[in-house]
Amino acid sequence: MGDNPSRSANATAGDLGMTPRHARGAGYGSSPSNFNEPPLGGGGVLAKKSRFSIETGFRGLSTASGAMVLVIIVAIAVFLISKAIPALQANNGDFLTQFEWAPNDARPTFGIAALAFGTVLSSIIALIVAVPIAMAIALFLSHYAPKRLATPLGFVIDLLAAVPSVVFGLWGRDVLQVPVRDFSLWLNEYFGWIPLFGGDGPFGQSVMLGGLVLAIMVLPIVTSLSREVFQQTPGMNEEAALALGATRWEMIRTAVLPYGKPGVIAAVMLGLGRALGETIALALTLSVAFDISFNLIENGGNSIAANIANSFGEATDTGRGALIASGLVLFTITLVVNMTARAIIYRRREFRDNAA
Repeated sequence: MGDNPSRSANATAGDLGMTPRHARGAGYGSSPSNFNEPPLGGGGVLAKKSRFSIETGFRGLSTASGAMVLVIIVAIAVFLISKAIPALQANNGDFLTQFEWAPNDARPTFGIAALAFGTVLSSIIALIVAVPIAMAIALFLSHYAPKRLATPLGFVIDLLAAVPSVVFGLWGRDVLQVPVRDFSLWLNEYFGWIPLFGGDGPFGQSVMLGGLVLAIMVLPIVTSLSREVFQQTPGMNEEAALALGATRWEMIRTAVLPYGKPGVIAAVMLGLGRALGETIALALTLSVAFDISFNLIENGGNSIAANIANSFGEATDTGRGALIASGLVLFTITLVVNMTARAIIYRRREFRDNAA
């Protein structure tokens, strides 16, 4: 009926037949100069990202900071090794198995066995005492105590971390020593058949006293970190457990503790690192002895850090090198502990992510 075939074909094809001018959409002008401008409603070509932006600078700064930490660790290791080698070459005993510590003699003889044993033993005692108490306090502050009580109590516990270690050492020597001595006498009288509590004395300045002082020192660290981890537990997990009829303790056992396990492990390992490197507190509370003994109540014991503090002032060149060599052992122990903790946390997080 006189229809234009080309016009009918274009109408049937719809937008496929639109001219470039029609395809520009609303908001475009008819002049060619306006053809490349974006429409008022959005779209069009995005602006090119600048080569040097704040995000790029922050990424580079973060990478450089992380690399700097590794450089510092390597530099510390190189320093310790370079200063320890001359003393190790002059040593007339086995550095890893020798109990004697006499690097200032004309014939230097020294070993790290007794010091490393005392360091690890006192730190383990500290964790055995501190971790259960810290966990109980953290759970009380996060899930049991009312807020008006939890806030000031948590603040007081955090303040314990700011107390200098020399204050803890003096307090342990002058105040805690007598109760520990009396308790050691009681243990020796009734449980002396156990090697841990045997011996004929004297008692008081023992590994038990040093471990208790260390426990008090690491308590605020483990408590604060564990409390923060427990408070991060998703509310839906807790509400779901309560909705299923669980008591508050059952809810904590099934929802809070499993979720916070990696964080608690990190807190414990951080406290262990503090205990391993403690110096003045153990120097003031331990009666120096260079032997390996599992007896916890008799006077004696020593640690690497305490031995460095007690011996550095009167050490000769070889003696200072021997102390630096012992510091290298402490550095290695601390590094291994932290790497183990990171591996445990990573495996736990990987298992949790896969389970989810």
